[in-house]
Amino acid sequence: MVSPNNMAAHSKLLKFTPRNSALITAAGIAAYFIYKRANKKATKRKSNAPEEEVKVVIAQHGQKKEKAVVNSVFFARLGKILKVLIPGVFTKETFYLAIVAVSLVARTYADVWMIQNGTSIESAIIGRDAQQFKVLLFKFIYAMPVISVVNNLLKYGLYMLKLRFRIRLSKYLYDKYLKGFTFYKMSNLDNRISNADQLLTQDTEKFCDCVAELYSNLSKPILDVILYSVKLAGAIGVMGPTYMLMYLAFSGAVLTRLRRPVGRMTVAEQKLEGEYRYVNSRLITNSEEIAFYQGNSREKFIITGTFHKLVDHLRNFIHFRVQMGFIDNIIAKYIATVVGYLVVSRPFLNLAHPRHKDSSHSELLEDYFKSGRMLVKMAEAIGRIVLAGRELTRLAGFTARVTDLMKVLDDLNTGRYERTMVSTDNGRGSSNNLKALTLKPGNGKIIIKDHIIKFDKVPLVTPNGDVLIEELSFEVSSGKNVLVCGPNGCGKSSLFRILGELWPLFGGTLTKPEKGKLFYVPQRPYMAVGTLRDQVIYPDNHAEQLKKGVRDEELAEILDKVQLNHILEREGGWEAVQDWMDVLSGGEKQRIAMARLFYHKPQFAILDECTSAVSVDVEGYMYQHSREVGITLFTVSHRKSLWKHHEYYLKMDGRGYYEFKPITDDTTEFGS
Repeated sequence: MVSPNNMAAHSKLLKFTPRNSALITAAGIAAYFIYKRANKKATKRKSNAPEEEVKVVIAQHGQKKEKAVVNSVFFARLGKILKVLIPGVFTKETFYLAIVAVSLVARTYADVWMIQNGTSIESAIIGRDAQQFKVLLFKFIYAMPVISVVNNLLKYGLYMLKLRFRIRLSKYLYDKYLKGFTFYKMSNLDNRISNADQLLTQDTEKFCDCVAELYSNLSKPILDVILYSVKLAGAIGVMGPTYMLMYLAFSGAVLTRLRRPVGRMTVAEQKLEGEYRYVNSRLITNSEEIAFYQGNSREKFIITGTFHKLVDHLRNFIHFRVQMGFIDNIIAKYIATVVGYLVVSRPFLNLAHPRHKDSSHSELLEDYFKSGRMLVKMAEAIGRIVLAGRELTRLAGFTARVTDLMKVLDDLNTGRYERTMVSTDNGRGSSNNLKALTLKPGNGKIIIKDHIIKFDKVPLVTPNGDVLIEELSFEVSSGKNVLVCGPNGCGKSSLFRILGELWPLFGGTLTKPEKGKLFYVPQRPYMAVGTLRDQVIYPDNHAEQLKKGVRDEELAEILDKVQLNHILEREGGWEAVQDWMDVLSGGEKQRIAMARLFYHKPQFAILDECTSAVSVDVEGYMYQHSREVGITLFTVSHRKSLWKHHEYYLKMDGRGYYEFKPITDDTTEFGS
C-alpha cells in the first residue's frame, strides 16, 4: 500500500530539480564531446596517413565514398538487398518470418501469464493458503513445456531465418561472381574491391545475422508500444502515450546522430580484418619462396604490423562503444523513466483533473498501479527500440559493404570496370600514354568464327591503360602453329589475355573461335580439388565426360600419350583423391595439363612455357600428337627444338614494335 505521504514524496521526485537538470545537461555535454572526439580521431588518422597512400585512394576511386550512416540512402540499399533475401510472399523466408512473429507474440502472452501466476503464488504463500498454492504451482508446472516450446521455437525461427538469408544472398552474389570471368576481372581489372573473399563469406554472414536479429529485437518492442499506447490512452488520456512517443522520436534522432561513426568504424573494421586475413594467406601461398629468402622476420613485421592496426582500431571502437553505452543508458533508460513518471503523474497531481476528481484513495491507488505498470512496460519497450538503433547503425556498415560488392559485380557483368589509368611516361614515349588516355575498354569488336584467329589493328593495352603495341595485325588459320617470343614485359601474356577475353578490347577487330574452342595451358598448371580423373577432364565433371562419350579407357590412352600411364597404378586409380599440387612433380603436372588439352581437343591452344619441365623427346611427341588431332598451337618457349613444330613466329621487342613472319630455313634467331 502506498500512502498519500508516499505519493507526495514521489511527486517531489517528478519535479526538475537542479540536480536532475544538471544530470541531463551533463549527459548532453558528454554526448557532444564523444561525437566531436570520434570525428577528431577520424581526421587525425587521415592526416597521419602517408601522402602516397592518399594519392592511391584518390586515383583508384576518383570520388568521395558514401558514408555508412542511417539515412535514406541506407534504407534504399537495405530495401534492394531485402528483395534478394525475401523474393516473394510464398517462400521459406516468409514462413520463418511468420514463425518468429508468432513466437514473439506468444512469448509476450507467456511473460504476462508468468507475471500474473507468479504474483498469485506469492499471494497464496503470504496468505497461507496451501490449497491455492498447490493449484497455482501445478499450473506453472503444466505450463513449463508450453513456454519452453515457445522460447525454442523463437530460437529455431531465428536460426533458420539467418541461414535462409545467408543462402539467398550467397547464391545471388556467387551467381554474379562466378558468371563468366567476373571473378578474374574483380581481382585483376577492377580495383574498387579488395579481399572479395572477406565480403563473400564473413561480411555476408554478419549482414544476415544483423538483419534477422534486428527483426526480432524490433518486432516485440513495437508491438508492446502499440498495445500499451492503446491501453494508456484510455487510462491517462491520449496525451500520455503521445508524449512518450514524442520522446521516442527525439531520443532516437539524437542517438542516431551520435552513433553515426559506428557505421564508418564497422566498415573500417571489416577492411582491416580482410587485410589481416590476406597477409596470413599470402604467407601460406608463398611459404616456399619466403623460406628460401629467409624472409620470416620481414613477414613477421608485416603480419604483426597489420594485426596492430586492427587491434588499435578495435580498441578505439571499444572505447567509443563504452562511451556511447553511457549516453544510451542516460537517454534511452533513465531519462525515459523520468518522462514516464511525469506522464503518469499528470492525472493524479492535477487536483482539477476530471478523471480523479471524485475518486477515493483506494481507487487512486488501483488506477495508479495499473497505469504505472503499463507505463513501465511501455518505457522499457521504447528503451529497447532506441537501443536497437545501435544495431541499425552497425547494420548500415555491413549494408554499405554488401551494396558496394553488388554494384561492382553488376558493373563487371555489364563490361564496366574502374581502375587507375597511367598518366606518366613509362619509357615507351609520351605518344603511347596520350593514346592510352583516349582509348576506352570495350571499343573493339569481337567476331566469332571457327578455325581462324585474326588481329586487325588491335591495340595491345593493359587494363591500366599502358599501351604495349599501338596496332597489332596478323592472321592464323587452323593447322599453322605460331611461336611467340620476346623479352619479359613485351606483351606475350597480354596478347593471350586479350585473346582469351580476360582483358577488354580497346579497339580494332578480333576474329576468333568461341571461348570453349580455345584452351590455355600455363607453365604452372592448376590442379583442381577432386579425383585423378578430375585433373584430366577439368573443368568437366564425370557426368559431362560420359555425356561426351569418353570412357575411362580412353583417358588411360591419353595418359599413355603423355607418358603418365604409371600414375594410375601409383595413385590407386581414377577415384584416388590427393592434394595433387603437392603429390605430383612439376613435370607430371605439366603432362597432366597436356593430357587435359588432348581430352578437350580445342581448335586452338595457348602453350605458355608449359613443357619447360618435360624432356625434349616427350615434348616433341606431344607436339606431334597435337598436330594429329587437329589442335593449332600458340607457343611461348625459348627452346630451339620447338622451331620445327611451328609455321610462323610472332616476335615483340618490348618497345612497341613486332614482326609476324613465316619460319623458313633462313630463320636462325628469334630473340628472347
